[in-house]
Amino acid sequence: MSANTARSLPRTSDHRGPGKRPGALKTLRWLTEAGATWLWLRGMRALGPERASNLGGWLGRSLGPRLAVSRTARANIRLAFPEIGRTRVEEIVRACWDNLGRTAAEYAHLDRIMDPANDRVLYAGEEQLRPAIEGRQALICWSGHFANWEVLGCAAAQLAPRSVAIVRDPNNPYVARLIEGCRAIAGGERVNKGREASRRMMGAMRDKALLAVLLDQRLSDGIDATLFGHPAKSPSGAALMAVRRQVPMYPVRIERLGPARFQVNVESPLHPPQDSDRETCTRHLVDACNARLEAWISARPGEWLWQHRRFEKRMYRA
Repeated sequence: MSANTARSLPRTSDHRGPGKRPGALKTLRWLTEAGATWLWLRGMRALGPERASNLGGWLGRSLGPRLAVSRTARANIRLAFPEIGRTRVEEIVRACWDNLGRTAAEYAHLDRIMDPANDRVLYAGEEQLRPAIEGRQALICWSGHFANWEVLGCAAAQLAPRSVAIVRDPNNPYVARLIEGCRAIAGGERVNKGREASRRMMGAMRDKALLAVLLDQRLSDGIDATLFGHPAKSPSGAALMAVRRQVPMYPVRIERLGPARFQVNVESPLHPPQDSDRETCTRHLVDACNARLEAWISARPGEWLWQHRRFEKRMYRA
């Protein structure tokens, strides 16, 4: 394990910035969770990439479908694919938990996964990112929570001399620092989503960096859009940036080839429209991104993260 990952637990402070000091019980809970995470990473590291991924997959598909959050996964699948039967729904639930378990185990091996000498990550279409790879122009590459989604930020850091990945840090600051130690192996810059991320996205454009973002999760303050025909608040920051700066958005489809092995496909870019006002152009670009997400999910539903509430609350009540 890298020195960053194996380092001792951080000081008692919230990594997200100054604020109210956590109480003793919350701090104890955070420390307990961080200790368990540290032991998990150490144990997975000792197994090697394939065995760790396989164990994580087995744990995920064995335990995950029994958890309460799987009700959300089943509801999401039925909303997206109303025509499929119960047996197929359960197959997808087991597959998505298998993938999530593998991803959790693979955090301990991101350095080995991303090492070009190991051929664990294969690329197709990456030559389209050459303006950013050569440091001549800022570009945006985006994906969703497919296969091992951490590969996107790591790949951007390896391909381009300057990269910024927008990430979602765990709420537990101690766990967040352990995860950051795993993510940092490829270099580049990572910014937690929120106000700071919005400012840094603008800086990435000025710095002619490669910006990597995940666009498939629901944001309460996101733009009104649809996914699989249902209302789904969607992230719009990257699309707005693309419209403002007239920067193309490159869809990056990440597919799992096996335990700790992946294919990174850089697809043809989505160019920001210019035939209307900024808000309308942004909405059209978000719709195009969601349409691409639908195609990816439909093709390999077992590799997407179904366990979060992607649609509006009223859809789940219905």
